[in-house]
Amino acid sequence: MTATTGPDFVSFQVRNVKTSARFYEETIGLTRLPAPNPAAAVFSAGGVAFAVREPLPGVDLDAISQLGAGVGVWFHNEDATGLHARLTELGVAIVAEPTEGPFGVQFSFRDPDGYVVTVHSKA
Repeated sequence: MTATTGPDFVSFQVRNVKTSARFYEETIGLTRLPAPNPAAAVFSAGGVAFAVREPLPGVDLDAISQLGAGVGVWFHNEDATGLHARLTELGVAIVAEPTEGPFGVQFSFRDPDGYVVTVHSKA
């Protein structure tokens, strides 16, 4: 039996792919990759690809009280403090203020759909 590795791809199901894609590209600073499927926007996020995509059939995002509850998604940014300041200036909801932790400076924000994402500074 071969070993399973991963995760190697993470995606959020979102209400508006264009809005979320613009947020992650222009506000957060992820690098957008060509996506063969117009229902998704894919980004380079280090060794793992990240995407925002239309909801899968049968998924009603408005019926879910907290999208992504119980799942931790972390992004790396060497200047987490600077990104925090930028997000605050732009009015992005900050869930946890910057603090020094085992992964350097870390803070959490809420994206346009309500997913909570943590950013850390330690490579």
